[in-house]
Amino acid sequence: MTIRHLTVAPEEAETRLDRWLRRHVPQLTQGALQKMLRTGQIRVDGKRVEANTRLAGGQEVRLPPIPEGPPPAARTAVSEADARLLESLVLYRDASVILLDKPHGLAVQGGPGITRNLDAMLDALRFGAEERPRLVHRLDRDTSGVLLLARSPQSAAFLAAAFRGRDVEKTYWAVVVPQPDIAEGRIDLPLAKLAGARGERTQAVEDPKLGQRAITDFRTLDAARKRSAWLELKPLTGRTHQLRVHCAEGLGTPILGDGKYGGAAAHLDELPNLLHLHARSLRLPHPEGGTLEAFAALPPHMRETFAFFGFAAPRTPPTRRLQASPR
Repeated sequence: MTIRHLTVAPEEAETRLDRWLRRHVPQLTQGALQKMLRTGQIRVDGKRVEANTRLAGGQEVRLPPIPEGPPPAARTAVSEADARLLESLVLYRDASVILLDKPHGLAVQGGPGITRNLDAMLDALRFGAEERPRLVHRLDRDTSGVLLLARSPQSAAFLAAAFRGRDVEKTYWAVVVPQPDIAEGRIDLPLAKLAGARGERTQAVEDPKLGQRAITDFRTLDAARKRSAWLELKPLTGRTHQLRVHCAEGLGTPILGDGKYGGAAAHLDELPNLLHLHARSLRLPHPEGGTLEAFAALPPHMRETFAFFGFAAPRTPPTRRLQASPR
């Protein structure tokens, strides 16, 4: 075993370091990876890095001696039922991307206590391609709506850069309790991740130096006698649980069903005790030119709540790719 220096290929640019390592050093466990990063044994261009560091083509990754070990275990085959489910969720697909309507309750990735997740089932969405699609962004397990997948490393790199460069417009719908005092505006409230007895959570902080800047535009689309409101939320940054914390702490009106950040105040006895947060639409540049517009209809529990309060959601437009206008 010796120290190795690997070069990042041009087509691998914008890949996260942890995913790049899983591809090139599959026997490296997550625990060992974190330890090597923490102790500086893994470096990029001689510098200490974190697991979520985005790589650039031509960079050099230093790897300490790593035992060859057994090959990684094969992925569990996707059941026919799950394969049919995933295919039914497809809103749009072409050679570069797949857009899904993720249901409430389906985890995007694995983790403690999660036995079923989308990432483990992506082989069902190859549609004849040699490679399985890749996750480009995330939604919480209990958040429904539009989710984007890339079908090649090049598309993944392009789309990841679009998300980081704020070239993607994300629109969410939420039901909050009670109605906010302000009908519309901007929440500019820094957030920090904190470890707790019940796992990691996000918290608003007064000192911007202690967290990351987080910005959300909001407006009220309808309200029910001050008891509740239907909000449109547009996050301009992408922090963990940003919308949930901004509603609960920034507006003082937690999202209905969000016990984690709203406690008992986030529940109404007459309605489903499920998170009422829905990724309604994405608008983003397409890797091959033009613009993608994707929309997802409300999940069943939010349709029930809309009917209860008398909120009238507009029809869901078809997902489409708009070609760039000729110059």
